[in-house]
Amino acid sequence: MNVSRRSFLKKVFGFVVAAVAVSFGSYSYARYIEPRRIEIVHKTIKDFQIPKSFHNMKIAQFSDTHLHEHFPISYLKKVVEIINSERPDIIVFTGDLMDEPNRYDEINEIAPVLKELKAPLGKFAIFGNHDHGGYGTEIYKNVLHLSDFNLLQNEATRIVSHDGSYIYIVGIDDLMLGRPNWELALNKVEKEAYTILLAHEPGSIHQTKNYSVNLQLSGHSHGGQIKLPFIGPLYTPPYTDEFYEGLYQVEDTTLYVNRGLGTTRLPFRFLSVPEITIFTLVTSR
Repeated sequence: MNVSRRSFLKKVFGFVVAAVAVSFGSYSYARYIEPRRIEIVHKTIKDFQIPKSFHNMKIAQFSDTHLHEHFPISYLKKVVEIINSERPDIIVFTGDLMDEPNRYDEINEIAPVLKELKAPLGKFAIFGNHDHGGYGTEIYKNVLHLSDFNLLQNEATRIVSHDGSYIYIVGIDDLMLGRPNWELALNKVEKEAYTILLAHEPGSIHQTKNYSVNLQLSGHSHGGQIKLPFIGPLYTPPYTDEFYEGLYQVEDTTLYVNRGLGTTRLPFRFLSVPEITIFTLVTSR
């Protein structure tokens, strides 16, 4: 009986030790390891409306850096190096640069880093909710201007290739704290032109799908930031809906939701590795 009891207690003790080890290991991974990983996700976007001169052109998307003490300037430099190593033709940033713009102490250090991003056909950005929040609207505008980014706020820009053919990049203001206006942004865009729309919140696809938009690129969700096996995200922010990670087809519009690079609220990521996405345009003409 004593032997059985001793054996039972050893098993219980072993289970407790294992549980503590797993808990500590999971905490350490989610706090210190996964937030510093970066996955380079490659996606091919095929569409007959893509002009032949844009065939095999590359677009790099990054999002939701949430610069703060847990995402320092030194890490932003690493992001810039990774993106430049992919040699994209176009770079887009889909919002939430700083976690709290009016409380961020290293604002003057951001632009010199972002300015190092190289894209021959241009660098484009939109507002996220954190960019407007904390009285950050003008701060964000100024940083992007100094970084040589074209900030699109309910407007479209035409990207023209060497043979005169073109595509459009369109930017919608943030849904939560901005004033998004699809009519204003798209009123000069020809329906037959290949059009990419940048919208911070993926749930904006419910409006975008009513227009002639081929591809919407979004962020905001952080891929859930913390997910559990067989359960999924523990929390997703407003205007995420069911679109929290990856590629979706919503009627005639393709939606891609980038997991972002930083964290907010809690400095943890679990089963939601930070992401930089590289899209290759392929014409099916």
